[in-house]
Amino acid sequence: MVQKAKILLVDDRPENLLALEAILSALDQTLVRASSGEEALKALLTDDFAVILLDVQMPGMDGFETAAHIKRRERTRDIPIIFLTAINHGPHHTFRGYAAGAVDYISKPFDPWVLRAKVSVFVELYMKNCQLREQAALLRLQLEGGGRSDVGDAKEPAGLLAELSARLAAVEEQAEALSKQLDHSADAAAVATAAHLERKLTGLRRALDALEPGAGTGAPSLPSQN
Repeated sequence: MVQKAKILLVDDRPENLLALEAILSALDQTLVRASSGEEALKALLTDDFAVILLDVQMPGMDGFETAAHIKRRERTRDIPIIFLTAINHGPHHTFRGYAAGAVDYISKPFDPWVLRAKVSVFVELYMKNCQLREQAALLRLQLEGGGRSDVGDAKEPAGLLAELSARLAAVEEQAEALSKQLDHSADAAAVATAAHLERKLTGLRRALDALEPGAGTGAPSLPSQN
């Protein structure tokens, strides 16, 4: 069963959180509320999130300060942040949002369909990265366990390699289709994230190819999961 992605919603006004939940419920993912920047940072200590929707104007720690803390942490620095704001002071204010690490900056009131579409792209990219980590973990089991599987009966190395290759091919096909879809998008952050995913897929494919008979005896290095 595919695990649902988590989306962090940060806003000090309950009615705004309720509206975001209504808009994003159609994505059928796990929506997590945070009513302050401090509460959001606590949630990020224990859970992994596909994307963060962050209100700019909040009492105490505002959205800019919260984003700065998120980007300073190694665990959370790569999570996409979409700023939501009811104020608009021109290009300088928007630039401050991007400088704080946001991948998008949306003024209220916003189009629910546009917001849902933007969030869905980052959720899909997150799910592809999760699949990639799963393939890398299986490959590590192959390298460290001599072809044994921790699920069911032991498999011959050649059989496990074939299974890993087939699973990786499925992820590669989905990633390629997503990249083609994003080619027509103006969202540079989503395109860059997809390109990063493709580079990691290429590294994992090379590691798998190095395990094939006749590919050499040196142990291949696995792609970084960052």
